[in-house]
Amino acid sequence: MILELKKIHKNFGGVSAIANTSFTIKESEIFGLIGPNGAGKTTLFNIITGNYKPSSGEVFFLGKKIDHLKPHKIVHLGIARTFQNIRLFSSMSVLENVLIGFDKSIKYNIFEAFLHLGRFSKAEKNAKKAAYEILEQLNIAHLADERATSLSYGQQRKVEIARALATNPKLLLLDEPAAGMNSTESDDLAELIFDIRNNKKISVLLIEHDMKFVNKLCDRVMVLDYGKTIFEGKPSDAVQNPEVISAYLGDFNASS
Repeated sequence: MILELKKIHKNFGGVSAIANTSFTIKESEIFGLIGPNGAGKTTLFNIITGNYKPSSGEVFFLGKKIDHLKPHKIVHLGIARTFQNIRLFSSMSVLENVLIGFDKSIKYNIFEAFLHLGRFSKAEKNAKKAAYEILEQLNIAHLADERATSLSYGQQRKVEIARALATNPKLLLLDEPAAGMNSTESDDLAELIFDIRNNKKISVLLIEHDMKFVNKLCDRVMVLDYGKTIFEGKPSDAVQNPEVISAYLGDFNASS
């Protein structure tokens, strides 16, 4: 088991954002969180990554309790994330944005960094090589020197994923990765996520509203409504579940 949440509650003032939520993610599994806006999905992401502390409950990653840790400590353990709104450094190139993800693996002192000597020079060279390899895997190496924010939306999303992969994660959290994409970009992204899971053996937890994307990609899903879990199981079963249909899917037809 790579991730386990036990009886998570999160309150903001007198409002319950998450109520008694528990789930697990297996190694190399793609797990989806779905539900209407305001259901608590991104709040769960923020709890897992240490940006929020749960009001009660526990979070375990590879058997280690992590709900008391700072975000950077959780990144070092092997959890990386992307955001619903793409967050790239506008003044930096694609390569420079990805290199930021290698920060935890580059160990040097200020003197070495200033003179580009010793361990820093070697670490920087190795990081650039690894960054290019990730960009190659995502089919955007030819854009390495382009300003990241000049790219198309789909390409920018790939850059953000590349930066997350640069941290060498065991678990990748993707917040609405297909939002704003056309069908071609969405299909390409699905293949990329499959490749990340199959070839890198990285588990994936994603939030997504596109049910076609979810059905194609996820091994299991959990459906939240007003902070409460109303379903957990296969995506194909979720779209047939009366409570899920009433709360979220409406007239959605999985075959459409």
